[in-house]
Amino acid sequence: MNILITSAGRRVSLVRSFQKELKLLFTNGKVYATDSSPILSAACHVADGFFQAPRLDDPNYINVLLALCKDKDIRLVIPTIDTELLELAKNKIRFEAHGIKIIISSVDLVSKCRDKRLIHKFFIEHNVNVAKEYPKDKYSLPLFIKPSDGSRSVDTFIIRSTAELNKYHFNNEKLMFLEYLDHEEYDEYTCDLYYSKNHKLKCAVPRKRIEVRDGEVYKALTVNNSMTPYLKENLNHIEGAVGCLTAQFFLHKTDDAKIYGIEINPRFGGGYPLSYLSGANFSKWIIEEYLLEKEIEEKFDVWEKDLLMIRYDDEILVHGYKG
Repeated sequence: MNILITSAGRRVSLVRSFQKELKLLFTNGKVYATDSSPILSAACHVADGFFQAPRLDDPNYINVLLALCKDKDIRLVIPTIDTELLELAKNKIRFEAHGIKIIISSVDLVSKCRDKRLIHKFFIEHNVNVAKEYPKDKYSLPLFIKPSDGSRSVDTFIIRSTAELNKYHFNNEKLMFLEYLDHEEYDEYTCDLYYSKNHKLKCAVPRKRIEVRDGEVYKALTVNNSMTPYLKENLNHIEGAVGCLTAQFFLHKTDDAKIYGIEINPRFGGGYPLSYLSGANFSKWIIEEYLLEKEIEEKFDVWEKDLLMIRYDDEILVHGYKG
């Protein structure tokens, strides 16, 4: 009963969480990792074994991954980065034919999550407010610009005066001109959501983002506030959703009714270690649900509120490396 973490990169805590939970249920189980440059991946060195995978734009990526899973008796595949999600979702049935389960949402949902305009429409359909998107010839300042298919805060801009706008902003059709939600008025939350096989929300952990570096949270706090009942009411069922979804929201500092949906990533986020350590054991629940065929009950009250996470850099040493 082995597990594979794909594109592992720096996700040391994610690998360790699955190692710990798998060993408790299957003493001989191993957690493997792949990366396009595994020798330079900290998570690969922490895993029970690692393998080099082709780049995600390589047409052989899926074939290589499937062959690896068959060779190493891997039964669960845990994707980690946005750019691999759609291809893995499209090939989910192909892997299942070999007894390998990819914990990934449906092609339809992944496609919506990869397009910020489509996910805005999704939020509206689920009674969740979104920031207004302006036509590029009729906008109001200040505004926030981001790409419709972006991630990790790449190519984002806060525009406070017309002098800050240029041809790139207007000519790039992917760039969205959005209503600016001021951090002086709103707190930013990332919510870890666990969905069962039947697409029901079983757990939600709102994490207040205190400090972010390169799009990944470094300081965060679990908060049990109006976000939890709001999520249970509006996102209790998402067709096609399974496993961990990471959703981002803005919550007004003084008015709990003002909640804006920003985006959803149908994968584990960089801040999941806080949810895991607070008691929301998504890693264990995935193993139980997909390897033991156990039904997961609602677990909205299992995690510790007001738990602060402060991350720091650590070292992985590789002896004899020749470059």
